[in-house]
Amino acid sequence: MSLAMTNLMTSTTAPAAFPFAGLPAGLDRSGVERIVREIVLRSHGTPPSQAPRESGKAGEPKLVVSISARHCHLTDEHVEKLFGPGSKLTPHKNLYQDGFYAAEQTVMVVGPKRKMLPTVRVLGPTRKASQVELAFTDGISLGIDLPVRASGKITGTPGCVLVGPAGAVELGEGVIRAERHVHMSLADAAHFGVKDGDRMSLLIKGSCSTVFRDLLVRADATSKLEVHIDTDEGNAADLDHAVSVELLKQT
Repeated sequence: MSLAMTNLMTSTTAPAAFPFAGLPAGLDRSGVERIVREIVLRSHGTPPSQAPRESGKAGEPKLVVSISARHCHLTDEHVEKLFGPGSKLTPHKNLYQDGFYAAEQTVMVVGPKRKMLPTVRVLGPTRKASQVELAFTDGISLGIDLPVRASGKITGTPGCVLVGPAGAVELGEGVIRAERHVHMSLADAAHFGVKDGDRMSLLIKGSCSTVFRDLLVRADATSKLEVHIDTDEGNAADLDHAVSVELLKQT
């Protein structure tokens, strides 16, 4: 199996009235937006890094294992609410999957523990429902008990407040820890003997050899072979120094 490793910065809920409940006394909407202008607009965070490293058996499908850092997906409506009327996402760097990109825009995520993540990258293109994907440790920092969900399965999940330079949005739901998963083409699925919705294991060999079980298979006609794990999982396995990775069919 060939190896490549990258880091990703990887029903419509209408914006509710924005009460800024739970924020420190004296910090109102104008105060938060001032912070955004001073911090968020001057700091775009680290864009996705795509520097593949190759190893493994010749002739095997090239497997990319990507660490998906905290990020969010927005609706067209929320893009305009956060960045101003008529605003569109501006592509900053393409992601590994064709048609997806890290946008130049970032938002501040505000949780119930009066804590904020000031520069959370927006990924494009826009979606039908806004969604925030965080690691377990991000949830602890914000005071949010993150449910593990497949991307897009946000019914009944916690919400948060998103703040941009032109406004703010209170999400009633949509904050999750994304379930680890593997994208693949239908040809790759046939190679591994799996289908969309099946489960696989990821074997990472190195100084912190690890097996991640129950990766959700997301197979379609156009996807490239790529595993997404979050920053906590990638750090635990020391993915940056891994010797090899391998996908295994679960029985």
